[in-house]
Amino acid sequence: MGALKCFFLAASLALAGAALAAEPAPRYNVVELQAEAQRELPNDTVTASLYVELNDANAAALAAAVNKAANEALRVAREYSSVRVRSGNNQTYPVYAKGNVLQGWRARAEVRLESKDFEAASRLIGKLQSGMQLGNIAFSVSPQARRHAENELIAAAIAAFKARAEIVRGALAGRSYKIQRLNVNTGYSAPPPRFAVARVMAAGAPEVAAPNFDGGVSVVTVTVGGTIEVLD
Repeated sequence: MGALKCFFLAASLALAGAALAAEPAPRYNVVELQAEAQRELPNDTVTASLYVELNDANAAALAAAVNKAANEALRVAREYSSVRVRSGNNQTYPVYAKGNVLQGWRARAEVRLESKDFEAASRLIGKLQSGMQLGNIAFSVSPQARRHAENELIAAAIAAFKARAEIVRGALAGRSYKIQRLNVNTGYSAPPPRFAVARVMAAGAPEVAAPNFDGGVSVVTVTVGGTIEVLD
């Protein structure tokens, strides 16, 4: 029995020693830091939505009229090769009078445009407004330009992080520092979409003057956060 007890004691001591060896060494002078780099980029992409909304007592006639207007808008838009066009939301819903009596139907069809060619998009919107309403216009930075800026800003943000780490090292009178953890996050701030005031226009109305576009700028941000250990 004595030999067996000695065996278990030795095994317990060995396990305890292994557990102590596995524990990380205590760290001192650990500091959380954050730095960022920003850049304003000119918005190079415009998106817009236009819609037609009609009322009729006959649902079938209403659908035909709305579809005709939307199809004509798509046909006209395809003449502008530098503008991407696609169908948007298409809805039909009942309209009730007092007493919950069905009065008729209302239908709405939408087309959406996207382009880097502001001049062509402006001309097309002016042309389509002769028979449709302008819902909203938004400006943004294209994904390609945004990624390019982010890649350059990552290096700038890390350099700013290291500069702050050096300030902390000097303030703590350390001889050097070691980065324990680092994370990189990107952010993007675009101007809000511009919503247009609805205008009622008769079918076959003359073409509307093309709107002037000022795309403005968006802000791309890269934030670097992490932990450093200042070494004595």
